[in-house]
Amino acid sequence: MDKTKEESHQECVSRFIDLANTLKDEGVDINIVSGGLMTASCIYSSYVVGGNEGGLTESGVDKVSGVYKRELARVQALKKQISGA
Repeated sequence: MDKTKEESHQECVSRFIDLANTLKDEGVDINIVSGGLMTASCIYSSYVVGGNEGGLTESGVDKVSGVYKRELARVQALKKQISGA
């Protein structure tokens, strides 16, 4: 059975969190781990939008940062819902 996009998305998220926790358990400061994940995501997002040779224009940066902002807000709302806050 093929995975849905949501299932594939959740699997990717889980794998990135597992990697982050492995790095943390190896003694890497969690702020460094978080920053590394963010930088890697920025690099990959730039590739997705601009390709290997292309860079993002200012509007491209705004577009990608808007996606990050919406996702961060969604995750925070979900965390509040789960905690009952």
